[in-house]
Amino acid sequence: MKKLEKRMEKAASYDEWRELALEHDRNSGREHWKKVDKTSLYDYASIRSRIERLRYFRENNDNIGLLFTLNEGIHGNMGGMGKPVLYTRAKFGTKKLIHDYVDEITDSLDHLARLEVDSPGFAERLDFFRRANKCYGRSALMLSGGAVLGNFHVGVVKSLLLEDLLPDVISGASAGSLIAAVLGTRSTEDLKQFLDTKNLMKELVEEVDLVRNGISKGTPRINHRLLKEKIARLIPDMTFQEAYEKTGRYINISVSPSDVHQTSRLLNAIASPNVYIRKAVLASCAVPGIFPPVMLEAKNVHGHPQPYLATRRWIDGSVSDDLPAKRLSRMYAVNHFIVSQTNPLVLWMVRDTKADNYSIFNSIRHVALRTMKESFQVSNNLVQRYFKSVPSVRRVSNLTAALVRQEYTGDINIIPRSRFFDPRKLLHELTEEQLDFFIREGEKATWPKIEMIRTSTKISRKLTEILEVYEAEEAGRLGKAHHHLGAEFPQSRRKQA
Repeated sequence: MKKLEKRMEKAASYDEWRELALEHDRNSGREHWKKVDKTSLYDYASIRSRIERLRYFRENNDNIGLLFTLNEGIHGNMGGMGKPVLYTRAKFGTKKLIHDYVDEITDSLDHLARLEVDSPGFAERLDFFRRANKCYGRSALMLSGGAVLGNFHVGVVKSLLLEDLLPDVISGASAGSLIAAVLGTRSTEDLKQFLDTKNLMKELVEEVDLVRNGISKGTPRINHRLLKEKIARLIPDMTFQEAYEKTGRYINISVSPSDVHQTSRLLNAIASPNVYIRKAVLASCAVPGIFPPVMLEAKNVHGHPQPYLATRRWIDGSVSDDLPAKRLSRMYAVNHFIVSQTNPLVLWMVRDTKADNYSIFNSIRHVALRTMKESFQVSNNLVQRYFKSVPSVRRVSNLTAALVRQEYTGDINIIPRSRFFDPRKLLHELTEEQLDFFIREGEKATWPKIEMIRTSTKISRKLTEILEVYEAEEAGRLGKAHHHLGAEFPQSRRKQA
């Protein structure tokens, strides 16, 4: 077993890791555990009953009964089947019953989508798919800040992209904003080419030798000028709206206010469609006290850049909104969050506690963290009240309180195995060896989560796929109806209308 685990750690690809994980489950007896429905961790009886009902209606072509049963609710956590703890017992996957339930739901949705009969009709099915999609919700990928540790995100997104599991909704703060911007401004094919190891090394390490020759003999520290050059090289000069129109991905970038009286913002194609992505990333990467605050820019009606909120300046997005879950929920109906966490300020204390959700230690830790957050909030309130004449103290207190009160985990958490890094090297350029290390760490940390992500997102991905086809067909039908209506009226009557 230990030999298998060592081989899993040294696996060169996800396919190799998966085969080793399956072999580990067979040797440990977890393969048998996956085949047995019964466990106290979830309501297996109700899930089995629902599978049998759906299968009966589908196999007997009782489309009305199938639609009625699906209308009772499509749940990602039915009977507790979405609990992360269910994915920690085995190295690969979880209970076969859970996979069977998800497969049956997607098969039933496919069955209804492919019907060529009029009962239920097209309009009724389209209405159902829209409601189901809204009620079920969607997944988002949130990339935290992390300075050079943010290169860990590259390995994460590379693994998700190769398995076709990259969500359309992506947020990024600080270093995460740079990766989010790269994802939101390139097509899938361009991304696969960009994420090739050779291309990555060329794009991300190319300037090191030039900087060494011009500045220092050692590993160069990233300054404001180098940061701007890297952003300009990696991100096309486009707005959030233009990026969405090109890729169909909803990228979101967090920025924090440099002024005491302002609040953080989440920049995207909905709230700030004309803002330039490059400026948003530069602002989100502006580490307080190291890089200067940034003024945003937007494209005006004439197509020229101009200041956006000219009186305000913005800094590092991870300071106040590292993982903007609430805002993503409100804007995109997201209710399932995949987190890639590399924020060095909190990484030492962040744990994926879903695995030991019922342990006494986890409960004590949760209470201690909650108490600490409340204490910092009370202290900040006192500082804001009694230090009105000292803006610098109030600003530092605000930043500290904002960092402490945030949540740094989601439903599925991808976290580096190493938690402690030399803070002196966090803002230094990486060598090829160091960059390769972080990317590989991101890949290895993602592989154990792949099957959980696949299962958790399969229904929402199927609903999105069906809706794309149905809404395109609806648009075609409306176009034909308008054409037919126009042909029935004489030219003079159409002009009068």
